[in-house]
Amino acid sequence: MLAAMRRISLSIIAITVPLVLACACKKSAETAPAAPPSVQPSLDKPKTLNQRGGDVYRARFATSKGDFVIEVHRDWAPNGADRFYNLVRAGYYNDTRFFRVVRGFMAQIGIHGKPELNAIWREQQIPDDPVVKSNTRGFVTFATAGPGTRTTQFFINYADSNNRLDSMGFSPFGQVTSGMEVVDSLYAEYGEGAPQGRGPNQGRIQDEGNAYLMRDFPQLDYVKEATILP
Repeated sequence: MLAAMRRISLSIIAITVPLVLACACKKSAETAPAAPPSVQPSLDKPKTLNQRGGDVYRARFATSKGDFVIEVHRDWAPNGADRFYNLVRAGYYNDTRFFRVVRGFMAQIGIHGKPELNAIWREQQIPDDPVVKSNTRGFVTFATAGPGTRTTQFFINYADSNNRLDSMGFSPFGQVTSGMEVVDSLYAEYGEGAPQGRGPNQGRIQDEGNAYLMRDFPQLDYVKEATILP
């Protein structure tokens, strides 16, 4: 009789233990904190656009005049190269206009078509890079208004004589490796921007975006899509 009772007790324990373990696991699963959602890169959240670009990568710009490719070398200007990489990946340059095209000098772009994004990005300066390469024909450089002011605007040099910009701190981060004839063909009849010329006023682009450019400067060429090539 005693032996039989012990066998019954052991059977109850054997059945109960898995149930307790199962309940504990279920409770643990129910009470475990949820993993934080991953933060997706977004143009209205600049801090999410912080990936390191490759040592060398290429970006294709499909424009209203055709395609060109920029090859970026991170060792030329690492801060500029990383900023450019993140902006292209996030689609920042899509539907933006080449608002300053001056023959024999440069083609400049980088003020967004949406004023609300301009208000965000004009405060997102990156540190300066030393000038490693020269601002000669085909080289690509972020625009600057002085030390520590680079944000989103960049230009493509048309002439070797732009090497005078080197001593002013303009640091090339890339070079047009194909499609320079497309860059040469960008609409340039508006010339230099206001107030020096009759081209677009940068302050108004910042505040009014593409609505201003499409109304008053309808022939400006623009980027249909910019992408990082595999």
